[in-house]
Amino acid sequence: MSTVITAKDVAALRARTGAGIGDCKKALEETNGDIEQAIDALRKKGIMKAEKRADRAASEGQIITWVSPDATIACMIELNSETDFVARNEEFVALATMVAHHIAEDTSLDGVANVGTDHELLNKHWHHDKALTLAEVIKAAAAKTGENVSLRRVARYTSDGAVGFYRHHNGKVAVLVEVTGATGAAATALANTVAEHIASGVPAVAVAVRKEDVSPELVAREKEIFVAQAKESGKPDAIVEKMVGGRIEKFYSEITLLQQPWVRDDSKTVGALVTETAGADVKRFVRFQMGEG
Repeated sequence: MSTVITAKDVAALRARTGAGIGDCKKALEETNGDIEQAIDALRKKGIMKAEKRADRAASEGQIITWVSPDATIACMIELNSETDFVARNEEFVALATMVAHHIAEDTSLDGVANVGTDHELLNKHWHHDKALTLAEVIKAAAAKTGENVSLRRVARYTSDGAVGFYRHHNGKVAVLVEVTGATGAAATALANTVAEHIASGVPAVAVAVRKEDVSPELVAREKEIFVAQAKESGKPDAIVEKMVGGRIEKFYSEITLLQQPWVRDDSKTVGALVTETAGADVKRFVRFQMGEG
């Protein structure tokens, strides 16, 4: 039994790909309504080059960052609401800020956690009032606003070097970056600069610090698409192999942080920028964009 493709399905695919209505409908029909497979199908046909990340945000809320005065501890949280009206409310912003402080004090976390509705972090006592849990605080906010309020994800980094941050003025995108091998003001400044670059998403949103950190599954998916695109040209297999090899290397340079051209001076890479601070290296980073992930 074939899946019924609705106008809403087509609109969702079009928003993420920029492809035409007819192409989107056909791709969804061919993939039995699976939007991720439909995206790959469109890319294989050369109808789109890459997913339009900026159009993927599906909710409102606040992304809040907090960094300790010595830049050795940092956290970031995404607290969601249903409407921008609630997200901009002073009480909601204050709650999001308190949640960030709460996460900063939770020494059990070092990394990133997708929270949602059943994560163990929700059962922790609220640092601002031990009589409550984090889940109860969020539930109370939902009851007060009349909207579905949820803690989508959190990040907390501790470092022997420095943790920098960047938060876009509209609060929709924020980044944490850990720099090792250096300390003090220079390391903090570098971490902040790299965070600003990652937030920009230029030339693409970085997915790993270096080439060897890129997920093999992601590379395999891209290679499959590149092979399909190259074969469409009708060229011999030997030429296709060379074309795909070149495309994969270009793909690495676009998504690997240290290989990317620096957003403020594209004559140098982010890696070259990092070497200008003696002994410094980027260990890890996390980027939140409202509604993604």
